[in-house]
Amino acid sequence: MLKNNADAYGLVHKLMHWVTALIFIGLFAVGFWMVDLSYYSDWYRTAPDLHKSFGLTLLAISLFRVVWVLINSKPKSLSDNQLEARAGHIAHLLLYVGLFVIMISGYLISTADGRGIEWFGLFEIPSFGEFIDQQEDVAGDIHKWGAYIILGLVGVHVVAALKHHFINKDNTLKRML
Repeated sequence: MLKNNADAYGLVHKLMHWVTALIFIGLFAVGFWMVDLSYYSDWYRTAPDLHKSFGLTLLAISLFRVVWVLINSKPKSLSDNQLEARAGHIAHLLLYVGLFVIMISGYLISTADGRGIEWFGLFEIPSFGEFIDQQEDVAGDIHKWGAYIILGLVGVHVVAALKHHFINKDNTLKRML
């Protein structure tokens, strides 16, 4: 089953969920690691280039994912608690918004000097230049703190999924596996 139905998520939705999670965690780890690289490190240029390419990949997946969510049905909530269901909806919305904030701010960091971003050396995403004074620094702060906030939301997301699995003993987690 590729598409979602009232009882389950489809294969496309599940793949996008887990690929997004893996890429985000990888990007966070690499971003955290690469800020301390010295100019003389072999990874000084390679790590940021890979970070940008995977960030653009995540942007493409996320754009497709939003379209997919809009054109597909969503499985019904397994929770009878309306407050819990609403909180889950808000948390998912914040994850989507947060991802787009950090991806757009990453683009603004990388293109503030007028240079585009090469995607794995295959083609270049053009720059729109600098929109505000000190764009690289402002976008950098948004990017960094946005990533920390998203990581915190991911932690809450994981705890909520485990709560559903172990305490509520429902199929919320199983539907995404």
